[in-house]
Amino acid sequence: MAKKASIIPIERIQKCIYMFRGQKVMLDKDLAGLYGVTTKRLNEQVQRNIGRFPADFMFQLNDEETKVLRSQIATSKKGRGGRRYNPYVFTEQGVVILSSVLRSKRAVEVNIAIMRTFVQLRRILADNALLRRKIEAMERKYDEKFQLVFEVLGHMVKVDKKPKKPFGFHSKKTKKR
Repeated sequence: MAKKASIIPIERIQKCIYMFRGQKVMLDKDLAGLYGVTTKRLNEQVQRNIGRFPADFMFQLNDEETKVLRSQIATSKKGRGGRRYNPYVFTEQGVVILSSVLRSKRAVEVNIAIMRTFVQLRRILADNALLRRKIEAMERKYDEKFQLVFEVLGHMVKVDKKPKKPFGFHSKKTKKR
């Protein structure tokens, strides 16, 4: 069975994933853009169904986190046409619940694309962890064998402290009369 092309490129979704409080999250503004609704509409639906969004599914950024976010993505400051409140962020589980709250065909399609992105990111992280463990094992294994090589190389590049005697033909300097 052929896999249907995603409605949104995975690369676009990956750019919308941030780390806050040790969790991968997506901003309400980015999710609203992906779902094709306004941020206000998305947050209204969330508030109407707040029971579906416990603290580990969705939380609001505090002032310090919002300041960090502004410096990362260059959003406008409060009172200058930007947001007047701190954004909400959604964990992977919160994103799953969003598709049931928004109830549109696009929401379901976007949700599938986002879930595939999260799965791909987990796979990449797992592969990197495995690669790191393999490299560390190789370093331990070969450190002893290469220790002699490193010692020889160290002696080769070692600078002598006493000056060497010049060799070759040197003319005598004549004194001026």
